[in-house]
Amino acid sequence: MEGLIKGLIDVALGGGRDDGEDAPRTQSPPREEERSRSTWAEVVSSGHHEEAEERHSSYRSDQSPWSSRKDEISHPYAQSSWSSTKEGGVEKTDGDWEVVGRRQQHHRSPRRHQMAPTDTWHRYKVPPSEQEYIDDADYGLDVKPTREELDDLTKACSRLWELDSNRLVPGKDYEIDCGEGKKVYQKGDKASGNLFSWLRDDTLRRPTYSRFCSLLDNYNPNEGCKEVITSQEMHEQVAFIEEISRTAPIKYLYKYLVYKGVISDDYEEFKRMMIGLWFDLYGRGGGSACSSAFEHVFVGEIKGRGENEVSGFHNWIQFYLEEAKGRVDYQGYIFPKRRGHSPDSETQLLTIQFEWNGVLKSVSSSLVGVSPEFEIALYTLCFFVGGEDNHVYLGPYSVNIKCYRLGNKIGSAFPMAEC
Repeated sequence: MEGLIKGLIDVALGGGRDDGEDAPRTQSPPREEERSRSTWAEVVSSGHHEEAEERHSSYRSDQSPWSSRKDEISHPYAQSSWSSTKEGGVEKTDGDWEVVGRRQQHHRSPRRHQMAPTDTWHRYKVPPSEQEYIDDADYGLDVKPTREELDDLTKACSRLWELDSNRLVPGKDYEIDCGEGKKVYQKGDKASGNLFSWLRDDTLRRPTYSRFCSLLDNYNPNEGCKEVITSQEMHEQVAFIEEISRTAPIKYLYKYLVYKGVISDDYEEFKRMMIGLWFDLYGRGGGSACSSAFEHVFVGEIKGRGENEVSGFHNWIQFYLEEAKGRVDYQGYIFPKRRGHSPDSETQLLTIQFEWNGVLKSVSSSLVGVSPEFEIALYTLCFFVGGEDNHVYLGPYSVNIKCYRLGNKIGSAFPMAEC
């Protein structure tokens, strides 16, 4: 049995890692027979305006913009104090691996087991002098915005979508099961299984994905609880921005903001600005230094005033990992406004309902399968040159990128499907 387990782990790790899995912004060939790219699904439509609580009145601006952090402070919430699994949700093997299972009460067995390498991104938790990064992206891609794109945010966002070569392909890199639909006000679980059926084994080993994952355990999810960031966690923030700054979407964002006169032509200064924009702490829910743009948008927070509810949490990677650990209960998609536009396994823009650690998120929209660098570039672009509503096209999808401001900070940002 020991030999069998060791063999399975060796296969999951890809042997000697000589198959190009760490190549920048490219995908290693699947170990199974290559399947052709699936046809995109029709646009998912939704007339629901989510997260009204995320408007300006819910935020506090008691910190100056681009404030710097202390060099070394303790962090009592480095690991979540919540239970990591529900009964039957996760089977643990030797080491730091988790076999993604199903909740016995509601969920059927997956088509195949998915190994979630929870230790893969731990090698990024090292001092800056020991970090290794991907090479700057080139691949013949032109990352200079055209005059038409500078004059039209929709065209700029479409260009970002085209530049996201690190985006996953439905059916080849992952599979989702949307289950049944429901109205926002309807209660009860309408999904007989998890949202994610499986995820390709090497996905979370991609450099920008791995560095993104290394950030997800750095926060206390309870809104209003003061966050204390360690020097190691600050290293992770700097390393993440450095990694994504070598990709085409972020290079395009930089040139776009320079040409528009928003920032100076200094890439190092641009990186420092991005760290401040996404990771500087600010007040929310009555507390000070308790939230950040990254925590709210990508990790999620629990509002405790009155009836508990989830705010933020608009990232598919966080959803996948939390669902794999048994902390997320997917309860179905929200019926689109127009009939005939219900989501399917190939849809990459979803409006859904779920519970996170037993707390309801009645309606939430997320892009599925997009890279971390794409989402960072998209929301940053809309923050600097857009408004609260940004009606754009992302590939086949008509989307309203909602962007709520907190002075010089991002209060919240997420996509909403349009008709």
